[in-house]
Amino acid sequence: MTIDELKEELGKCIDVNGSISLLHWDQEVYMPPKAAPARGRQLATLSTMAHRMFTRPEIGEALKRLGDDDGLSEDDAAIVRETQYDYGRATKLPESFVEMFSEEQNKAFQAWIPAREQSDFNHFQPHLEKVVELLRQKADYYGYEGTPYNALLSDYERGMTAEQIQPIFQELAQEQSALVEQIMNSPNQPDTKWVDQEWDDQAQWDFSLVVLRDMGYDFDAGRQDRSIHPFTTNFDLKDVRITTRIHPRELFSCLTGSIHEGGHALYEQGFLESDQRTVLAEAASLGIHESQSRMWENMIGRSKPFWQHYETQFKQHYNGQMDDTSVDDIYRAINKVEPSLIRVEADECTYNLHVIIRFEIELALIEGDITVADIPEVWNAKMNDYLGLDVPDDTQGCLQDIHWSHGSIGYFPTYALGNLYAAQLFEKMEQDNPDLWIQVGQGDFSHILKWLRKNIHEVGRRKTADAIVRDTSGNEPTSRPYLNYLERKYGELYGL
Repeated sequence: MTIDELKEELGKCIDVNGSISLLHWDQEVYMPPKAAPARGRQLATLSTMAHRMFTRPEIGEALKRLGDDDGLSEDDAAIVRETQYDYGRATKLPESFVEMFSEEQNKAFQAWIPAREQSDFNHFQPHLEKVVELLRQKADYYGYEGTPYNALLSDYERGMTAEQIQPIFQELAQEQSALVEQIMNSPNQPDTKWVDQEWDDQAQWDFSLVVLRDMGYDFDAGRQDRSIHPFTTNFDLKDVRITTRIHPRELFSCLTGSIHEGGHALYEQGFLESDQRTVLAEAASLGIHESQSRMWENMIGRSKPFWQHYETQFKQHYNGQMDDTSVDDIYRAINKVEPSLIRVEADECTYNLHVIIRFEIELALIEGDITVADIPEVWNAKMNDYLGLDVPDDTQGCLQDIHWSHGSIGYFPTYALGNLYAAQLFEKMEQDNPDLWIQVGQGDFSHILKWLRKNIHEVGRRKTADAIVRDTSGNEPTSRPYLNYLERKYGELYGL
């Protein structure tokens, strides 16, 4: 098999995976409830087919032979190298396991929806128990050093281990908890009573579309819909879709969700067309992916210049409800620091604490230190320890996130890593573009997008996450730029 023949065969595998993603998207956005059993069968069939296509011996033989070929172009060599990694992991999973895992994922997701609506963890528990059992089995199939959690973590952040994450998270927990305590004790608290009212659904939706277009999201190659939990998915470079959610009493929820998912989508719309239908048109890691969404949502979307530009347009969408509010009122409200129950609504200073709670629970769960039945009690205790909050029900507690219903244990740490990567990359972007904040204040995000395209998006999977951060910023990944960013921004906001 020549390199071109191999790429064509791998392209067919990517086509099938795109079809699987399309069915998942429909399942979460438009699928009628009674279609769930059939959808589960369809996804299991296609997942098995995709696995079978990819793990054929002739693919492995071609990869082995081409891996020793010094005559390949740099890009083709990267395709072979990255595909060898994926092939090595995929061939460790029996086809019967892939089919069973897909079926159980679907059942768990379908059970999570009513469980979340009714705040009934017991309804979800047996399905999650099965998923966790299969994930432990998956870790055994993969093989691992240290904890079995490392095998699952590598699905999202290649090469990262729980042993590496723990000291990083200890530092974040210590420094961010201290900062939150300072902020809560500050007399300089924002007046956000004006936010506590009903905000029109359509106005929230319409304004989110304005910002997405300005960011550079291509609506001819994507769309936004509503779902229980915001997400981004792609079926091709020219079809990258996002969802958001709307709460009438949450003024900023739809907007921040849209900007966050828009950041993800810009990454996926930004892969090189020449990389289409290859492994290079993929993110370097989920941490890098999250760096893009968190950067747009927080560092840009919650910045003062951003709101100086959008203040008038924002107010116009709400027919006089904000006539008495200033840009400072809006800026302080969207950056209000207050321990809260819901991760996706959390402020920047407390957000990583939510991630740390989930990481600690996942690690204990996979290592067998706790059972699935223990999760609500352990969750509630950790929310009290880290954030000083009592959890009133499971909907606002351990059922709030979709991830475990998908079997995505090992994903949550990438959110915190994404925050760290984002700050380090953004620091370099500011150095490269001294006029950045002037441009943001004018609603011009083109220079930001151009920089991200060159340094992150178009790189695809040619480099690892560490290499992208190191090559772009000039330093190894570190938490210091992120902690400095929080201290500067919130020190000024709260007069610390």
